[in-house]
Amino acid sequence: MYAVIETGGKQYKVQEGDILNLELLNAGIGDLVEINKVLAVVKEGEFLVGKPHVEGAKAIVKVLEHGKDDKILVFKYKPKKNYRKIRGHRQPFTKVAVEKIEIQ
Repeated sequence: MYAVIETGGKQYKVQEGDILNLELLNAGIGDLVEINKVLAVVKEGEFLVGKPHVEGAKAIVKVLEHGKDDKILVFKYKPKKNYRKIRGHRQPFTKVAVEKIEIQ
């Protein structure tokens, strides 16, 4: 059984036991978080698609850790004008483990 969930403006295909990095969630380490935005569920060959979300379906994930991704450098310049600017950015994330997918 797997599901397609939406969180942080992105969509993820998840199964029970998967570990993935999501956009930063407002939850403590070890907390269980319910994600109710389930777009599709496949269970025993049966394919359920929501309009836009599947009613009564949710994915329960456990927060493992918070962190930051690798640094991305943003370099701006204008030729012949001696203008150069370097900025860095590290996107925060939350590492979660999918505990279970429920559908009613």
